[in-house]
Amino acid sequence: MSSLDASFYFIEDENVPMHVGSVLIFDGPVPSYGDVIRLFLSRMDQVPRYRQKVKALPFHVGRPVWVDDDHFNILYHVRHTAVPSPGGEDQLRNLAGRIFAQKLDDSKPMWEAWLVEGLEGGRWAIISKVHHCMIDGVSGSDMLQLTLDFRQDSVLPEPKEWKPQPQPSTLDLVIDGVRDAVVTPVQHLSALPAVARNVRSFSEIVDFGKSVLGSLPGTARRLVTRAATSLNGPIGPHRRWVWARANLAEIKQIRKATGGTVNDVILTAITRGFRDLLEKRGELTEGMVVRTMVPVSMRKADQHNELNNRVSAVLVNLPVGEADPVKRLASIREQMDDLKGSRQAAGADVLTNLSNFAAPTLMALGSRTAMRFPQQILQTVTTNVPGPRIPLYMLGRPLVEMFPYVPVASTIRLTVGIFSYLDRFTFGINADFDGVPDVQLLADGIRAGFDEMVALAAEAAERTEAAQRVEQVKEVVEAKAAVKKPAAKPRAPRAKASTNGVKPETTA
Repeated sequence: MSSLDASFYFIEDENVPMHVGSVLIFDGPVPSYGDVIRLFLSRMDQVPRYRQKVKALPFHVGRPVWVDDDHFNILYHVRHTAVPSPGGEDQLRNLAGRIFAQKLDDSKPMWEAWLVEGLEGGRWAIISKVHHCMIDGVSGSDMLQLTLDFRQDSVLPEPKEWKPQPQPSTLDLVIDGVRDAVVTPVQHLSALPAVARNVRSFSEIVDFGKSVLGSLPGTARRLVTRAATSLNGPIGPHRRWVWARANLAEIKQIRKATGGTVNDVILTAITRGFRDLLEKRGELTEGMVVRTMVPVSMRKADQHNELNNRVSAVLVNLPVGEADPVKRLASIREQMDDLKGSRQAAGADVLTNLSNFAAPTLMALGSRTAMRFPQQILQTVTTNVPGPRIPLYMLGRPLVEMFPYVPVASTIRLTVGIFSYLDRFTFGINADFDGVPDVQLLADGIRAGFDEMVALAAEAAERTEAAQRVEQVKEVVEAKAAVKKPAAKPRAPRAKASTNGVKPETTA
């Protein structure tokens, strides 16, 4: 495992399962459980990690390694359940919340998929869980698509025969772990950092350093701004999971009126959600912020099939204390522009990679300690995973919607995941069951945030159209006035005076 992958493995405990997940909803008819099993088996050769389990070394003298599970059984990982028919959204969300709250068995390959029947309208769903140590948001989206098709009439290939590779002995793993603990730091020291490898000259390295260092005052201001620390707290074993929706058309309408990016608009709507939550709790004050970590994928185009984590992050203050939604959007847009210009995401990636120098035992201890140490810098995590813009199918059935699940950890009791599919955006909001019983206020507030910005955008469009109509009327009036204005009469030619004083004769 890489250092970041291992960190996700080490920080897990009974109250903090570190898997990511999703709920996919399909139009009927419901496929048979056997067909779903055959589908996963037919794609399994493309994801060898899904037949591998984690083997930790004694005393963590080396990083955990992946080994084939010689007792792998697809029936354990792909499961079948149902909600009482006709099952509505609440029943599906409650079922998913219970499944997501359960820790994956680390003695087996760390993933599960649940076929769910009984949804209203003849629909059905797949609930998916994959441990964060083997997959991040972007690669997770890629692996999910292996069980989905771009064509409705695609043919299911026959499963290939698989034989597990013999597992190395514990002694061999310990020897390799000790060697890795010594050799890896040397290898990293002998190589240029990831960012330096991507620049062409020393001057570009200097410019990169200047841009990061130049942004530190702004970062310091963001960190000292008073945050809604009441959102932080201990995490229990249960989860509440709710969702919200938006569509691309309304986001484009907002962007046209206010400017900014799609992410700026989405973060502004999420800000309204947190504002409503805090206001209903009686904890909202002027100038308050909710500080969120926004993961940024560092994955290159040729790395989308790798099962590991390639992610960095930036910190953004959501201005919940600002009553004006236009000003909230302007604040977020300014922060995001500053973060992009300073290249802080790339800088954070360099710092993350420095953990490759840590001895695995210290990394295990450090990861666990860091995630359990009370902190009030961050209140939430907001991650946006772009999906396909074309229809997808599973076993010939069209995918209608998909909702993400992002784990909570440390003292962060709330996370917001965003998926995009076709022209829709879906929000999966995960919360500690006991700490955030009012999480539905956040989901409703996100939807209200889009509604208020759409209304403002419509008003702005009406004002623009009214001004254009006034200008057009003005131009028409001016044109008509120019047509009706009488032409000036020509002056009669003046008679020339005679030099001898006699008036000259005029001609008819």
